[in-house]
Amino acid sequence: MKPLYQYFFRGLFAILPVALTVYVLFLFASWIDAIVISVVSPLIGDFYIPGLGIALGVGLIIGIGFVISQPQAARLMPWVELPFTNVPVVKSIYSSLKSFADFFSTQKNDGQQVVILRKPGQELSIVGLVTRQSMHGLPAGLAQGDPVAVYLPMGYMIGGYTVFVPRSWIEPIEMSVEEAMRSTLMAWMAAKPADAPAAQDQAPWGNGA
Repeated sequence: MKPLYQYFFRGLFAILPVALTVYVLFLFASWIDAIVISVVSPLIGDFYIPGLGIALGVGLIIGIGFVISQPQAARLMPWVELPFTNVPVVKSIYSSLKSFADFFSTQKNDGQQVVILRKPGQELSIVGLVTRQSMHGLPAGLAQGDPVAVYLPMGYMIGGYTVFVPRSWIEPIEMSVEEAMRSTLMAWMAAKPADAPAAQDQAPWGNGA
């Protein structure tokens, strides 16, 4: 019975990430499809093809991306954002989300850098993301000693901290922001294929002996 027990859990752990990923993508696609169809239903009536909402949603996003990429759109965006940047509570939410989106935007990622944060004299190391190289525009108290702002994401993306530390405390590492965030999401448990141990060495239920 022991081999069957081991094979069951090995099979479960092998298929679980795939099944959960497919399930989450299915829920997200269904949600987008339902929202878009509810918006365009006055125009198309009862006409519906499975996936039509997703196709229209993708097309709409591409269209918006094309429009805001035009030089003239830069002058119109402040007017579009006006309702979201003047209402007190809405302003806080919108500004936070916009800053977060801008950080991961492919058009504004020149200053992004994954670093190891290590305080001198200590062996503890933390992986973080440099979010600000210059303190220009911030209160004077934050600009002492040429600091940098480093965001420290928490495991499973339940939050994080932004710390201001001396530039000498950080050491850049060869890793993209996407790889660092993905590794943090999984608490750094996953290894690259080239670094991963043999399957029999990483099996959680022994080798069947």
